[in-house]
Amino acid sequence: MLSYLHIRGLAIADDLEIELMQGFNVMTGETGAGKSIVVDAVGLLSGGRAYREMIRTGDDRAIVEGVFTGVSKQAM
Repeated sequence: MLSYLHIRGLAIADDLEIELMQGFNVMTGETGAGKSIVVDAVGLLSGGRAYREMIRTGDDRAIVEGVFTGVSKQAM
């Protein structure tokens, strides 16, 4: 389970930290608030392809970090 997500320099996300709880987590927000950026970040953690265009304007890199709990190293 993904329990922590850190996003820096991805699209409009300057520096975002999210702690996810066990069970069902819900993201809500207005259009343009960044919900899709969080979904894209999880995709990157899952092996999705990154593109230079995803880097926030003015930054030279983007960082996505996640902490997974309750998963064996073999499963990852």
